[in-house]
Amino acid sequence: MIKPIVLPSNGSITKFPGAQFRYFESFFKNEKSEKYFNQLQNEIHWRNDSITIYGKTYPQPRLTALYSTNSIPYSYSGITMYPNQITPLLLEIKNSIHKVSDIEFTTVLLNQYRDGKDSNGWHADNEKELGANPTIASLSFGGERFFHLKHKTKKELRLKILLKSGSLLLMEGETQTNWLHQIAKTARPVGPRINLTFRKII
Repeated sequence: MIKPIVLPSNGSITKFPGAQFRYFESFFKNEKSEKYFNQLQNEIHWRNDSITIYGKTYPQPRLTALYSTNSIPYSYSGITMYPNQITPLLLEIKNSIHKVSDIEFTTVLLNQYRDGKDSNGWHADNEKELGANPTIASLSFGGERFFHLKHKTKKELRLKILLKSGSLLLMEGETQTNWLHQIAKTARPVGPRINLTFRKII
């Protein structure tokens, strides 16, 4: 069993082989986090796309949405998403992240995990439209879920981080080149969670 690791909560740089993280545990305080969660749940145009695995098509085990400051589509796992125009709420959140990252994020992919049965399998955010070594800014609101990471070639390198509501995790450097990550199903009671991953599409 992998024991959870605790990253510094103040945004200081934490490095692992081929990866770099900055974690802000209370990027948004509880009251604002709850407000954002409720607004996102009600205002976002959520969708439930299907995904094809080994010739069989299944609904994705989560709800998704894509918004951007431009009209560039985003493709992953055989799915192409065409973005909605970024909303004032998402722009407000994006501008807050810009205070700690100089990346000019263009696009945000939102995932809503309705309960512990919803998940997101092993993957890296390394699509060609993201460029080399992209920075991914991951914001969490709502129920706390474990964020699992594993090195692509060094099988002994595995991490598990509990992402709290209102937290911001910046994945920087070569993280997407060398590591995979997932949100696994869980049998423990957990409330709904909304995750926003900001990225720059070029």
